[in-house]
Amino acid sequence: HPFRFGVWVDGRYSWMGPEWEKVLRYHDNSLVTDVVLKNKDLGLELRCSDAVDVDLNIYIRKIEVHNLKNKARQVRLFFSHVFSLYGNDIGGTAYFDPRTCSIIHYKVHRYFLISCWAHDQWGVQHFACGRRETSGELETLKETEDGELSGEACAWGSPHSTIGIWLDLPAKGTTDAYYWMAAGTSYGDVARLNLQVHEKTPEKLIGRSSKYWKTWVHKDSLQLEGLPDSVSDVFNRSLLILRTQIDNGGAIIAANDSDIIRFGKDTYSYMWGRDGAFVAAALVKAGYSHTCMKYFDFCTRALTDEGYLFQHYNPDGSLASNWHSWLVDGKEVLPIQEDSTALTLWALWIHYESLKDIEFIRPLYNNLIRKAADFLVSYRDPQTMLPLPSYDLWEERYALHAYTVASVIAGLRAASNFAKIFEDVSLAQEYDVVAEEMTAGIKKHLYHDGLKRYARSGSRIEGGYELDEVIDISLLSLATLGVLDPKDPRMIETANAVREQLWLKTSVEGCARYQGDVYQFEENSPKDIPGNPWFIATLWLAEYFIDQAENQEQLQATLPYLEWCEKNALSSGVLAEQVHPVSGAPLCVSSLTWSHSAFVWTVLRYTKKSKVLRK
Repeated sequence: HPFRFGVWVDGRYSWMGPEWEKVLRYHDNSLVTDVVLKNKDLGLELRCSDAVDVDLNIYIRKIEVHNLKNKARQVRLFFSHVFSLYGNDIGGTAYFDPRTCSIIHYKVHRYFLISCWAHDQWGVQHFACGRRETSGELETLKETEDGELSGEACAWGSPHSTIGIWLDLPAKGTTDAYYWMAAGTSYGDVARLNLQVHEKTPEKLIGRSSKYWKTWVHKDSLQLEGLPDSVSDVFNRSLLILRTQIDNGGAIIAANDSDIIRFGKDTYSYMWGRDGAFVAAALVKAGYSHTCMKYFDFCTRALTDEGYLFQHYNPDGSLASNWHSWLVDGKEVLPIQEDSTALTLWALWIHYESLKDIEFIRPLYNNLIRKAADFLVSYRDPQTMLPLPSYDLWEERYALHAYTVASVIAGLRAASNFAKIFEDVSLAQEYDVVAEEMTAGIKKHLYHDGLKRYARSGSRIEGGYELDEVIDISLLSLATLGVLDPKDPRMIETANAVREQLWLKTSVEGCARYQGDVYQFEENSPKDIPGNPWFIATLWLAEYFIDQAENQEQLQATLPYLEWCEKNALSSGVLAEQVHPVSGAPLCVSSLTWSHSAFVWTVLRYTKKSKVLRK
């Protein structure tokens, strides 16, 4: 149920539809938006700066309205609201509150107050509340087409509301207006927040948010020498976007875009252990260790008594919807991606190496580290010594996966390092032994002698595994997670096969996830390509070749992968999950938190390797 924003001028009404030219950006190095909306036919240009305050539950929009015509005019701005509080549109109320001179929507313990300012006048002067009709149409939207609002002061059941701001513009002149929304769990909450907007002023609240984020993203420790400014800009934007996806309770959310709802009737607004671990590791390497500390507490609370994480969780820690079955071929299985559990330990060790904060680690040692590591040790095939099957990182196949084994080895090595710190010598040795047995198992069971490269997966058969011959970008994790040497001949052959088979030979280029990937594949796409190009896949390719580089020339050859990401980002610097193989248009969610963490991680690997090679 999208909210609407529209304009009435000279007897004509227009929502912000295709007739408006739109440029969606952020102000440099901040989380304040810089959106330009232009309608030549109406002779108007609007510049909007949106912000969520750094301390208060308040969303603010500044609207600068530019009159492009050489005559004075009145412009009316309209904002409509269709809340579905608690996930449904039943039992809500919308009303005009004369005490705060605002519109309030509420249901049970959710309150939203909406107000505005223009021409030195505080509060809502023009409004209408209505009920959604059985056809789904909104009563108040019909009124706005005439540039008027009825003043209906209350609606219930399935309510919606619209407020209007009347602006008098001089010829070729500009006038500002402010719109804001306060969120709380009671009337008192939102009334007090509204009072703070009056006291501090909307302009100062936007200004302090902008200042805060500019200060936050500029760390003296980040030296990105040798990189184009365009890549550095996306790096800074990625850091800021990563922060927006970290819940104050610790959850790191995969994405908050609504696009996927239309495709799968579900969202990405969940915490995946896999995504969260990669985000936490990237932010730690960038110098934002404290930002992720609550994430590991979140994982500790989410961990089952047996020591594993399920597929994903809601931001409050409750179990989210799960599309992994408990039955495979009629047999009971664990519906997990084992890499999520393992990568949490891997990321935690990276965190410890950065802060050396033993006080933070101590309560996690028994409740998270040992419990998870013991599960990784127990959850393996007694004959091959490799992990038992689980779902792959793409959440599509149930088998033994090279990527999962690499993750488990990385997690066990991290657990061993922690055990050594706490003088659990025998436990540290056990974790190391199991990691080495699994490393040997990869070489013995997942190397394809006929293809002269590693296989992405294996299904258990007598004496070993039937190997999956599909080329998959996740094979590179065998090197990038530190299990195999990137210069090992077998690894080199594997990487060469990945680059040759998964790099798109279209004008857009980029790297696909695996051969035959049909997820979000559109009918108008070429039929002879492996799949859509993904930011993650392209960056993993870059990461492998960065690790492999032996001189500055080889390192420089990896720069085009970073530039590809910058080139295919939205104008705002946002990275989607994937892009169309011909048009380059973003596909699926935008932004994908994982895409931004992969960009930050790879840029940092590049700069670190550059410094090493210069010595």
